[in-house]
Amino acid sequence: MKDKLKFLTKQSLDRKINTKTFKIVNILLLCLLIFIANIDSIVHLFGGDFNEETKVYVEDHVNSYSLFEEAFSNISESFQSGNYVLEKKDNVEEFQDSLEKENIILIKLLPDDTNYVKGELISYNDVGMIAFNVIQNALSTVKDRFAISASGLSEEEISALTSPAVLEKTILNEEESSENKEMVASIVSLVIILPCFFLILLLVQMLGAEVNDEKTTRSMEIIISNVSPKTHFLSKIFAATLFVLIQGILLLVYGGLALFSRSLFSSSATSLIQTDGMMELLETVKSSGILTLFVRGLPIFIILFLSSFLLYAIVAGVLASMTTNIEDFQQLQTPMMLIIMLGYYLSLMAVQFDGAIFIKIMAFVPMLSFLLAPVLFLLGQFQMIELVISTIINVVFTWIVFHYGLRIYKVGILNYSSQKLWKKMFQSIKKNKKEI
Repeated sequence: MKDKLKFLTKQSLDRKINTKTFKIVNILLLCLLIFIANIDSIVHLFGGDFNEETKVYVEDHVNSYSLFEEAFSNISESFQSGNYVLEKKDNVEEFQDSLEKENIILIKLLPDDTNYVKGELISYNDVGMIAFNVIQNALSTVKDRFAISASGLSEEEISALTSPAVLEKTILNEEESSENKEMVASIVSLVIILPCFFLILLLVQMLGAEVNDEKTTRSMEIIISNVSPKTHFLSKIFAATLFVLIQGILLLVYGGLALFSRSLFSSSATSLIQTDGMMELLETVKSSGILTLFVRGLPIFIILFLSSFLLYAIVAGVLASMTTNIEDFQQLQTPMMLIIMLGYYLSLMAVQFDGAIFIKIMAFVPMLSFLLAPVLFLLGQFQMIELVISTIINVVFTWIVFHYGLRIYKVGILNYSSQKLWKKMFQSIKKNKKEI
């Protein structure tokens, strides 16, 4: 049995990996990730420049250039868009002939009887929504200062009135931090949840297509005449699981190559900024204790993920054996897709609903636990014992589903009629194991 299982698993895995489609798709994935990671450099190569200098000439008729300049700088920095250089000019209209050739924006600050101050923007092309909002917000700051000044308040009173309120935060529990939780949720979502979500979708679709292909071509009858249904079932499960694991590892490698390519193709100044940002992020992650929790829970995470991949592969194989074509399988897999979506959205909601009993209960439910339990553990809402219990439940449930799913699989793979299929399925579950 072991030799046949090894042969079928290797053959099934070779059919997935040693194909032109697999190689072409992975080359495209690598190119796509590199393209996305270096999108700004590519745009700059074809004539676009995110750091292109934009000159902003301001004609001040309200004696508030310094206030406008300060507000403009603060707001543009918060938007993190554009490279603006402000200059005060006595008459901006004399630069109108240069607007078509140079990247210049002209602004007039004018008095207004009703609204204290108004602005006039002159440009050759549309400045864009972000630049317009930066200018408008800076002008609103000047207007607010004019309105307050008209009230007769002193400079100290105006400064106290316009300055933001100070909110001091004291958290007695040092492990509790909303900022850390949001960061944990973002990191786990991008690094763990999202890849696993798509790998599960790939696993289900691929296994269903393969089983239905063997049934459609009638090759299933030849295979089952030489090996037992259990051996065939296990080979499909192992091959599909190994395939998604290999694909997941390749995606991690592609992501690393994409980041490395960005460090090569980006300018030295941009690379320095990115390096500083990455070091700051790593330091924040380290100080938050996420890495410590991740290392502690890593062995359990691996067992939980592997058992979950096997569980979804078993369910997909059983559902595929009950159908006679890929269209019927797609209809049967809809509830399974909804379960995956439920787990995905609950994992994203865990940070907003801290300590929610419903989410904690769902983290113990098989087919959902691999998306929820790691997130809750890293957020500090799950203890190690709870993570272990969730994993044990998932492993035991996987074995139970395989035990009874095998009985359905034996009846379904040689069944080419959809009539009374559900009746046959339930009858097969009740059969004695020895008869199978």
